[in-house]
Amino acid sequence: MEWSDEALVIGVRKHGESSVIVEAMTRDHGRHLGIVKGGRSARLRPVLQPGNSVDLVWRARLEEHLGVYAVEPRTPRAARVMASAPALHAVHHVGALLRLLPERDPHSALYETAQLIADHCDEPRVAPALIVRMELAILSELGFRLDLSCCAATGARDDLIYVSPKSGRAVSRDAGEPWRERLLPLPGFLRARESTPTREDVRDGFRLTGYFLERDLFGPRGLPMPDARAALIASLDL
Repeated sequence: MEWSDEALVIGVRKHGESSVIVEAMTRDHGRHLGIVKGGRSARLRPVLQPGNSVDLVWRARLEEHLGVYAVEPRTPRAARVMASAPALHAVHHVGALLRLLPERDPHSALYETAQLIADHCDEPRVAPALIVRMELAILSELGFRLDLSCCAATGARDDLIYVSPKSGRAVSRDAGEPWRERLLPLPGFLRARESTPTREDVRDGFRLTGYFLERDLFGPRGLPMPDARAALIASLDL
């Protein structure tokens, strides 16, 4: 068995005396693990850092085997990631989100989003909003899509500023007014891609996605919310 693909490194752990097991999000083969022989060498260690993009060739005798990776650098970002606390937290949080996906299950759109976040991870005006969007995308890919297209109560498509924590559907200003204390905020940038999010918008976005991530994805798996997520929000002073 053999295939080649491009990938984002999301995790590395030691294997034996000189090798490592690399966890990568690939474009066409999903989240996939493989052994890199000599991965702890001076040549490969800088390449095999979370946040770097690489070209992979995976080989194994049988498809279900862990297999071995041959790795070539594609886009190095580790230096930028290590130089910025928010960037470091962002990369680790992206990895935690991608680990919610079944192993070897392709999700090309999420791969592209993860790459985009990696490209902008040290840009505080860009990365946080991208991460909120990725959290929404993860929810959707795993069967918990939020319906932000129209008001759950009236069907209206304008002035949607809330989300029902029960149904995950948008609610308009007028329909939600009597229950506004019980509803979650819906920041405008999640409905209009051309909208530039404010600091308050990003904070509301993390509050919204965090509620559903904990309720529908992490909680049912018996997992805590990622430490990297809380650290990212704290580092951004949201």
